[in-house]
Amino acid sequence: MRAVEIPETFELKTVGRIRNIDDKAWIEVDEAYLEAMQGLELFSHIVVFYWFHENDTPEKRAVLKVHPCHNPANPLTGIFATHSPMRPNLIAMTRCRIEKIDENKIYLDRIDAFDNSPLIDIKCYFPPDGRDVDVRTPNWVGRVQRDTAKRKI
Repeated sequence: MRAVEIPETFELKTVGRIRNIDDKAWIEVDEAYLEAMQGLELFSHIVVFYWFHENDTPEKRAVLKVHPCHNPANPLTGIFATHSPMRPNLIAMTRCRIEKIDENKIYLDRIDAFDNSPLIDIKCYFPPDGRDVDVRTPNWVGRVQRDTAKRKI
């Protein structure tokens, strides 16, 4: 087996921008990537990868522990065990429901990205295959889910 050298850095190219204004959310895919959207209209959900551009400073990239959801009641936790936007590599991922697609725009029910966030990639969402999965989460996750559910009421 031959060894492959792994580069220390990678080049990412934006493929569009995320728009999130008031209660409206959509993705504007760059014209150069229109062909990559073919068939996307057959899916109800997508996984969106974007860049936490507002946290792109050396100080914020150096943060390794946070209180999840900015709540000091949650324990100080390593960022790899959270969804914090503070990360060494500022890649974000979220699943979104497609409302409609019109040319290079994908209209979404919502997205947890700031307006004008750089779009890195889109993947169609495949639901789990139905097998039972043994999932374990810390106690604070349940509190976050309950708080989110209350805000939707």
